Amino acid sequence: MNAPEVIALSVFLGTYAFIMTEKLHRTVAAMIGASIVLITNVVSWEKVPEYLDLNTILLLAGMMVVVNIAKESGLFEYIAIKTAKFSKGNPMRVLLLFSVVTAVVSAFLDNVTTVLLLTPMLLYITKRMEVNPVPFLLSEVFASNIGGTATLIGDPPNIMIGSAAGLSFNEFIANMTPIAFLDLFVTVAIIYLAYRSTIKVSPEREEAIKSLIMEMNENDAIRDRKLFKKSLIVIGLVVVGFFLHDRLGLEPAIIALTGASILLLWSGASPEQALEKVEWATLFFFGALFIIVGSLVETGVIDAVALRMTGLVHTEGEAIFTIAWFSAVSSAVVDNIPLTATMIPLIKAMGTSFSPYPLWWALSLGACLGGNGTAIGASANVVVIGIAYREGIRITFGDFMKAGLVIMFSTVAVGSLLLWLRYVVL
Repeated sequence: MNAPEVIALSVFLGTYAFIMTEKLHRTVAAMIGASIVLITNVVSWEKVPEYLDLNTILLLAGMMVVVNIAKESGLFEYIAIKTAKFSKGNPMRVLLLFSVVTAVVSAFLDNVTTVLLLTPMLLYITKRMEVNPVPFLLSEVFASNIGGTATLIGDPPNIMIGSAAGLSFNEFIANMTPIAFLDLFVTVAIIYLAYRSTIKVSPEREEAIKSLIMEMNENDAIRDRKLFKKSLIVIGLVVVGFFLHDRLGLEPAIIALTGASILLLWSGASPEQALEKVEWATLFFFGALFIIVGSLVETGVIDAVALRMTGLVHTEGEAIFTIAWFSAVSSAVVDNIPLTATMIPLIKAMGTSFSPYPLWWALSLGACLGGNGTAIGASANVVVIGIAYREGIRITFGDFMKAGLVIMFSTVAVGSLLLWLRYVVL
C-alpha cells in the first residue's frame, strides 16, 4: 500500500474506533479525521465538493428548521395523541403501528425526513405511556431503512441503481417491495422478543394507560392554531414536492430549504431561535464523514476490496449472495452512496459471465439494509440518536449495534434467500 492509502485507511479505522468506544464525541472524531486527510492532501481541497453530499446536508438543515417551527404549534403532539388513541394505549400496537407507518412513508420520502417528522411524535407517546422509548426508536430506525429498500425513490442507492441499469419504478415494486414487507415483519418480531420485558405492561397498567390516553384531547395540544395550519400546509407542500422533485427537476434539498424559507417568512418565527435548534453537530458529523469516506474512494481502497470480493464468484447464485452480503457489511460502516457507485461498474462488467439483472437487486438489498448494522450505517440512525440524546435518552454505539447487527443479518439473509430462490432455483 502507498502512503495515501495507508493514511486514508488509518484515519477511517481510527475515527471508527473513537466512535465505537465513545472516547470522543462522534462529531469531534470525524472532524479530526477529515482534517487529517485534507492536511495530508489525500483528498485535495478541490475534490471536497465531489465527496461532500450537500444534498443530504442541506436537506437535513431545511427539514430541521421546518420541524422545529412546526413543533411550536403543537402539531406533533396532536398527531401523537391521535396515533396513541388509535393504538388504544397498547405498547405493542404503538410499536407495530409506528414501524409500519415509518416503513410506508420511507418508501416514498427520504428516510431522514421521515424520522425527523415521526420521532418527536414517538417520543411524546412513549413518555405519556411511561415505557422505555429505546425499542420504539430502534424499531423506527430499522423500519425507515427497510422501507427505503422497497421502491426506486426510497433510498439514494436505489435511484443510482435504477438509473445505471434502466430499471423502472414497477420493477422495484415487483422485486423489492415483497422483500421489504417480509423483512419488516421479521424486524418487529425480533424487537419484540428482545425488548418484550420493557414493552409489556400489566393488564391493570395497560387499562390505566388506555383510560389516560382516551381522556386526552388532541385539540388541547394545539398551542398556536394559525401556526398549526400554516405548518400543515407547508409540510404538505414539501411532501408533494418530494414526490414530484424528479419531474420538477429540483433536488430534495432545494425543496426542503424552500419549505423552511416559506415557513420562516409566513409564520414570522425568529430565525435565530429556529436555527439555534438545528442539529449542527449532526450536520458537521455528516460533512466530515463524507470527506473521510471520500479518501477511501480517492485512494482506491474501496475499489480494491470490491474487486477482490467480486473476483471470487463463479456462478449467479454465488454472485447474488456475495454482492448482497459484501454491500450490507460495507454499508454498515461506510456511506452506501460511494459504495454503490463503486459496485455499479463492477456488476456491469460481470454481465459478460451471467445476467446482471438479479445482481442489481442484491446490491439494492445490501446497500439499503446494511445501514441497520451500526449507529453510523445510515443517516436516519444518526438523526434519531441525536434527537434522543437531546431529550436525555442515551443510545450508545454498542447498544445500537447489538440490535442492529441481528436485524441486518436476519433481513439480508431473508432477502438474499428470496432472490436466490427466485432467480436461481425457480
